Amino acid sequence: MDLGVSSMQIDTPSRGFSFQSEGPLDMRFDPSQPTTAADLVNQLPEDELARILWEYGEEPHSRRIARGIVQSRPIHTTRQLAEVVQKHSRGERGRIHPATRTFQALRIAVNEELQALTETLPQAVEALAPGGRLAVISFHSLEDRIVKQFFRRESRDCICPPDQPVCTCGHKASIVEITRKPIEATPEEVQFNPRSRSARLRVAEKI
Repeated sequence: MDLGVSSMQIDTPSRGFSFQSEGPLDMRFDPSQPTTAADLVNQLPEDELARILWEYGEEPHSRRIARGIVQSRPIHTTRQLAEVVQKHSRGERGRIHPATRTFQALRIAVNEELQALTETLPQAVEALAPGGRLAVISFHSLEDRIVKQFFRRESRDCICPPDQPVCTCGHKASIVEITRKPIEATPEEVQFNPRSRSARLRVAEKI
């Protein structure tokens, strides 16, 4: 499973994924989906916007940015949104653009990415033959955390609370973790493929 967004989608302005070029606030992987990023930005209450930015983007300025978005409505384009975010994050510039986390959060929310991943992992293990391997490449900490927790849980015979003296869950391990720590891109790979810098690969084998 490669959880990364297609570079061709990101680089197509009309898809609305990137703040680096002007385009409509769309962000749908499937254009037949009813909800766009513009719908979320222009219709959600301020508290719900802040929650999405915090939970899906791990944005430290989530409340301030959400307030700025509500005050700036309507917002229809990627650059409009990027300007609002930059203004209300105090124009801070570090290793990443101030709008990066906001755009990530909205994309995840529009496409229900984390829910899809949570639902798909057990299906993937079920589809494997004994000895078959599931390899998952994630590109941000939220995805990697879901994969890590799933692999840890499914590699244990008991998932009862640690302080419970007797096992009552009846859970049986279905996989063995091949990678206790994720495999990351080498400096050489990052040099010729900068988007690989955030990639994390985890592998498990079905028992």
